[in-house]
Amino acid sequence: MPTSWSSPPSDRERIIESAREKFFSHGPSSVTVDEIATDLGMSKKTIYKFFPSKEEMVRAVVRFTMARAANKVGAIVSADELFDKKLLRLMTFLGQLLGHTSRRFPMEMKRSYPDLWHEIERFRREHILEALKSMFVQGKEEGYFREDVNVDIFILMFTQSVEGIVNPATLSEHSFSTTDAISNIFSILFAGALTDDARATFHLHHDSQPKNKR
Repeated sequence: MPTSWSSPPSDRERIIESAREKFFSHGPSSVTVDEIATDLGMSKKTIYKFFPSKEEMVRAVVRFTMARAANKVGAIVSADELFDKKLLRLMTFLGQLLGHTSRRFPMEMKRSYPDLWHEIERFRREHILEALKSMFVQGKEEGYFREDVNVDIFILMFTQSVEGIVNPATLSEHSFSTTDAISNIFSILFAGALTDDARATFHLHHDSQPKNKR
């Protein structure tokens, strides 16, 4: 008996998924259509039916990834949950999304696809950072942040840190990955902004089972 009623992915979706994994891990310029075709057991003719050029494939991969991320982040933010549960879910998702992203990917995107890189930056500002802002406001209202922390200043610090560090120019000059940068920004800023109880809560989330700070 089938365990799921979901439809199998279409050929187009399979191509996008395979290309996404390779583009994010190695950078688009290092991946050939032949490699994608071999990985899928599919002819190049079939791939070109959906994507007449590699540039069109790169655009489809990026926009597919952004659309899926927007849906996931929107669902997390709108969930009827406390701030700590939402933040844990969001960090887990971002870790999965960025976990296999090499430093080459953003650098190649900015160099070879500047208009598409602008789309990525706009998406990050309008969806990911805006979602985090609303969550930070919720966290302040629920008592996770210290009373003396101005949430507007905290949001500006977080936003400026992400935009200043997670960009091709900075990444090209350092050995840390996008995931390392995001993780450290969260850890450093939150360590100073959260209450003692809230810091203990997030420590317990990381090391053992989730626990409500209430």
